Amino acid sequence: MNFKKMIIYILLTAAALTFLYPFYWMIIASVLPESQIGDMTLIPKELTFSNYLTMFSKIPIFRSLLNSTIVAVCSTSGILVFGSMVGYALAKMSFKGRDLIFFIIIFTMTLPFQITLIPNYILMVKFAWVDTFAALIIPALNSAFAIIMFRQIFRSIPNDLISAARVDGCNEPQIIFRILWPNIIPTIITVSIITFMASWNDVLWPLIVIRDEQLMTMPQLVTLFAVGGRSDAQLGVKLASAVLLALPVIIVYLIFQKHFISSMASSGIKG
Repeated sequence: MNFKKMIIYILLTAAALTFLYPFYWMIIASVLPESQIGDMTLIPKELTFSNYLTMFSKIPIFRSLLNSTIVAVCSTSGILVFGSMVGYALAKMSFKGRDLIFFIIIFTMTLPFQITLIPNYILMVKFAWVDTFAALIIPALNSAFAIIMFRQIFRSIPNDLISAARVDGCNEPQIIFRILWPNIIPTIITVSIITFMASWNDVLWPLIVIRDEQLMTMPQLVTLFAVGGRSDAQLGVKLASAVLLALPVIIVYLIFQKHFISSMASSGIKG
């Protein structure tokens, strides 16, 4: 290994440690007695799970975990289905205004989410969806990012494959889900991870449309717990709730990171 590569590896290692240390500190501090958090060393001498037990006794964390899982899984599944259908239409079907629709979809990605908060909330009230999972799932089924990702990957698939599927008697949904999906697994995983993370970490929208504690998502409940006074200003208890909140997303990413990196490296915006 030459000197230049050694310097690069040292810098990359230092950068990685810089990003990883806050997570390490959060996890270790969550299992320390409250009085020792401020004096925490790299290797702690005493560990305790009292912070987690206190958190479990004060908020229905496992109920909120189930709620977040339901919302994130349903939102991700819906986005994969509808995003791939729209992406297929924009990539492989010819109709008037196709390019205009695509540019409008790209334009919507430049608009801040806060612009649509009030109109969406009015719709939720009129549909009587406030304090229901429908208010969390249905508005999330439209994802410009997913549409663009699927459109780009479908454009790279030869038309001969689709023509052969039509000759065999496949209709358009069968072509998408039975023929094309098996060929774009990395893209599906990438869209799934990013969509799942966005749904899982969303706090603002649930705070607006969900008031029943039994229906609250985990980020919403943890936010209210940390800033609403129920944690009694105990830093260790707050950190314990933050660890549980981050854990599912970390696990999902670690499992699928190979496909995620592969897709992000190969799916640039083309044509």
